[in-house]
Amino acid sequence: MSKAFDEIYAGLNEAIDHAKGKQTKVIEHTPTPVDVKAIRAKTGMSQQQFCATFGISLGTLRHWEQGLRTPRGTALVLLRVVDKNPSAVIDAIAS
Repeated sequence: MSKAFDEIYAGLNEAIDHAKGKQTKVIEHTPTPVDVKAIRAKTGMSQQQFCATFGISLGTLRHWEQGLRTPRGTALVLLRVVDKNPSAVIDAIAS
């Protein structure tokens, strides 16, 4: 069989072992959670203002703040940046 097949086959077996809880070399990356309500409070904005400023739907923001969902991907990155320096992000968006 080809080298590519062997590598894929080995990777799949390792994934199966990991899923079964066996010791593997798999590295899991789990992002640290963010407190969306605290981040919004730091900006001094209402939910509506925050959503309008950052392009987030009100329903999504409410789900995040209630803990029913968690932000992922670029939304998570944006929230982390807003948390670190809200005025810089707001200034960048406004200009």
